[in-house]
Amino acid sequence: MTSLTPTRLPAGLHNALQSARQKVAGFTTFMRRAWALAAPYFMSEKKWYARGMLAAIIVLNLGAVYMLVLLNDWNRLFYDALQNRDAEVFWFQLQRFMGIAFVFILIAVYRFYLTQLLEMRWREWMTTSYAKRWLSDHAFYRLELLRFTGDNGGPAGAQATDNPDQRIHEDLNMFTSYTVSLTMGLLNAVVTLVSFVGILWGLSGGFSFYMFGTAITIPGFMVWMAILYCLIGSVLTHYIGRRLIGLNFRQQRVEADYRHQLVRLREYSESVAMDQGEPAERGRLDRRFGAVLSNYIALLLAKKRLTWFTVGFGQLAVVFPFVVAAPRFFSGAIQLGQLMQISSAFGRVQDSLSWFVDSYDALASWRATTDRLTRFDDAMAGVSKKNDDPLQVRTAGADGAPLEATALQLQLPSGDPIGAPISLSVPAGTSWCIQGPSGSGKSSLLRAISGIWPWWQGSLTQPQGFSEQAMFLPQRPYFPNGTLREAVAYPQSSDQLVDADLSQALIRAGLAHLAGDLSAEANWTQKLSGGEQQRLAIARVFLKRPQWLFLDEATSALDEATEAIVYQALLDDMQSRGGTVISVAHRSSVANLHSHPWQMPSV
Repeated sequence: MTSLTPTRLPAGLHNALQSARQKVAGFTTFMRRAWALAAPYFMSEKKWYARGMLAAIIVLNLGAVYMLVLLNDWNRLFYDALQNRDAEVFWFQLQRFMGIAFVFILIAVYRFYLTQLLEMRWREWMTTSYAKRWLSDHAFYRLELLRFTGDNGGPAGAQATDNPDQRIHEDLNMFTSYTVSLTMGLLNAVVTLVSFVGILWGLSGGFSFYMFGTAITIPGFMVWMAILYCLIGSVLTHYIGRRLIGLNFRQQRVEADYRHQLVRLREYSESVAMDQGEPAERGRLDRRFGAVLSNYIALLLAKKRLTWFTVGFGQLAVVFPFVVAAPRFFSGAIQLGQLMQISSAFGRVQDSLSWFVDSYDALASWRATTDRLTRFDDAMAGVSKKNDDPLQVRTAGADGAPLEATALQLQLPSGDPIGAPISLSVPAGTSWCIQGPSGSGKSSLLRAISGIWPWWQGSLTQPQGFSEQAMFLPQRPYFPNGTLREAVAYPQSSDQLVDADLSQALIRAGLAHLAGDLSAEANWTQKLSGGEQQRLAIARVFLKRPQWLFLDEATSALDEATEAIVYQALLDDMQSRGGTVISVAHRSSVANLHSHPWQMPSV
């Protein structure tokens, strides 16, 4: 009895099949991700508006194709009238053309208008959605932290991402624009192909030839020639232009990196000028712009190679149907009108089948943009995950209960520990100063308590209503560009506050010289000194009167005498209402102002 064994494929064929399967799987995954990006708008609260607009655009595209069918038939009648010198039919067909052309123009105008309107509304919805997610759960902060610490993951499973501002501003615009235009282009191509392939089949007739003494006739010869012509063109286009996807992806990134460097230089203009860092910054800008130029040159060369082929392919398509149909015309089998109709129908079929060739550059840009957005989507999803670490416990205690950390182990985004586990209990109404060497986790502890640092394990118990009653002051406070009133009130709206209260808060913070300038507009980060910025942030404390106040080197830019005055005013204000102060500071003079100096535990 013989047994059958499977035939083993040659190694080269096996590898080719394996590669093809991987490409198909990758393309399927990509299309699934692209659909996941595109679909939510059409399922959202705006779905009926979005679907109605899309349906109107589809109807207009179908109407445009129908106009092309009428023009194709008009071609036959018009050129036959020319060949037969029939003036009456000639002038009638000119009038008919004017009517068809008017309707076609009307359709084209409203198709353009509605398409642009849909793109804008879709972009508006996606921008609002992405900005909301980016500003939720401190995702914007955690993404930057991952990027600049060089970590590509951690307990939250997040991935670092570059230039989120560019992805929200530019990539979303490109995604909606390319998706609408490419989708409508593909729909147009399919409908045009269905509409004209039958016309071309009926007009082209059969092609007969002899092989080994047998007569062979190929029906619809022009249709098969169009398919063969476009199939060869599509394969060659992909082979020539496949590098465009990666180059487009990198071009978007290096452009955003260069723009980011320019923005940083503007933000830190004073520091750069004081350090006489212009040559160093010029070198950085030159390197960033050099990356832009080098990638653009590579992209330009790739597009040039593709343009050589696509333009030649398009020009050859103009005369190709005449060459193929010329024998029938010269034999008298068809008239000039039919020849022109064949040329027109072949052109429409060829244009439809050449959609991939004509749209390859746009497809490459769309693919790169979609990849950037899906990675950004994954990154935001990763950093926004809550409580996915079973060893991280955050609980709410009773009202007025102490703030307690039990065996709290701080970690880097990579998962490596920071210092030793922390156990700490801070009763309400006390003042604590946390000290320790640099890198021991003092600032990270405050970030974990505030909720912006997700990389820790252990137990953290906070009193009831803590998030509404707590206020955190970093070493470098943020001020929006605008009026001083808005800078003091941030993040509240200044409309909700009384100018007298704002002025009093500035005076108590040692900024009496600014109390009368509430309506002045400026870039306060650049206009004010480091000490003035820190005192402006402290003015917010006097204005908002929190129950829990956390200061992370929040007075480090002040001289010791001014620091002591401001700190004592803060402590007196907090003590007057039973508030709690927790400070991170290196100076012993600050520690001496607190009732409980506390040292970070050593490893």
